[in-house]
Amino acid sequence: MSTLVLGAGVSGLGVARMLHRLGRPFEVYDEHASGELDGVPIESGEWDPAYLIGIDRVIASPGFPETSQPILDALAQGISVRSELDLAASLLSATFVVVTGTNGKTTTTELIDAMLRRSGIASIAAGNIGTALSDLVDDGDAHDVVVIEASSFQLRFAETLVPDVAVVLNVEADHLDWHGSVDAYASAKARIVEHQGPEHLVIHNADDAVATSIAEASVARRIPVSGSSLPDTGAGRDGDHLVVGPLRVPIAGLQVTDAAYLLDLAAAGLAAIEVGASPESVEATIRAFHPGLHRRQTLLEIGGIRWVDDSKATNPHAAVAAIGGYPSVVLIAGGRNKGLDLAPIVALPQLRAVLAVGEAAPELVDLAGDLVVDVGSVRAAVERAAEIAVPGDTVLLAPGCASFDQFPSYAARGDAFAAAVADVVMGEEAAV
Repeated sequence: MSTLVLGAGVSGLGVARMLHRLGRPFEVYDEHASGELDGVPIESGEWDPAYLIGIDRVIASPGFPETSQPILDALAQGISVRSELDLAASLLSATFVVVTGTNGKTTTTELIDAMLRRSGIASIAAGNIGTALSDLVDDGDAHDVVVIEASSFQLRFAETLVPDVAVVLNVEADHLDWHGSVDAYASAKARIVEHQGPEHLVIHNADDAVATSIAEASVARRIPVSGSSLPDTGAGRDGDHLVVGPLRVPIAGLQVTDAAYLLDLAAAGLAAIEVGASPESVEATIRAFHPGLHRRQTLLEIGGIRWVDDSKATNPHAAVAAIGGYPSVVLIAGGRNKGLDLAPIVALPQLRAVLAVGEAAPELVDLAGDLVVDVGSVRAAVERAAEIAVPGDTVLLAPGCASFDQFPSYAARGDAFAAAVADVVMGEEAAV
């Protein structure tokens, strides 16, 4: 079987390396890449349907939207299109815990992996989290459990993926520039449960209508979770405690208390226990958890003003959740819009001002008028925030947009924010 790999990024190169190790014929196309991989030239430049001649299947990377010409041409010719994640999973024999959601999937994936490792289980986190699943193939079955972060891009072309445990955190409008519509995006997410059987489990957010509908479409067992209440037969917040299976963990002793993070903790704990983690290890991991870099990370508290980096909030749903965590906010928002409605970002009563950056700045100004000022850059936003913030305010970077207009990643954007805060705010303090 001859394979055409679309894309020479992390997943594309991962699957190409895997095919090379397995001795399977393959070709690679990437519009912007060139050179060769293991002796196989990478076709570049404008797409040519002739690249599909003699091809039996196409492996699509996230860089190729489902509406892109190479994928449309392949489907029109009846050629199978699969994601790298799907193909690699079919070649692995481990237990799969698969996590998806518009927000929180990286945190939840990392938590499950940590809970399992603390329990002495050979686990690894892979997929959208950074390690291509195909890099695990032919490793001698070194991992008993693979915890997979699955994006909508990867799930869209998942033809055979069977999660032993599926975790559906939330489904809000996102990546419409890739999928074309909200329905197409939600349908891609729903493929996580498509091939489950009665022996499998789906954990879903009871407070999210789409996540709940996806779970109800599965024939697997279902357990609801919530970050704000305790669903019947589920896990979540029960007053001052977080209930996860047999555990009742006092929330006062945790480093996070907002509903979004409590949801992640509850879902992760249930999933980990289901595949063998000890309750003691789950509780220890919950108690030790603190948000990672660029996820509502408090950089500085000085003069009664808090400076918070949530550059990972790359869609309106995540930005709204972040804003809701603080009583008075000077918001830094904007970047590259992914075809989404930005109005919810500027509609919250906590906002004192919105400093708009990047390509989406004019759109934000149009939405909220005098509340929003187009300042252009993250550095300029920090400078303006330092002028207008007062004690009790939180200066919050929660862009609600992708970073790719001005930065190579959300992490680079967060780093730029942190550097500007250190320079502008601490520099001013040092000069006093």
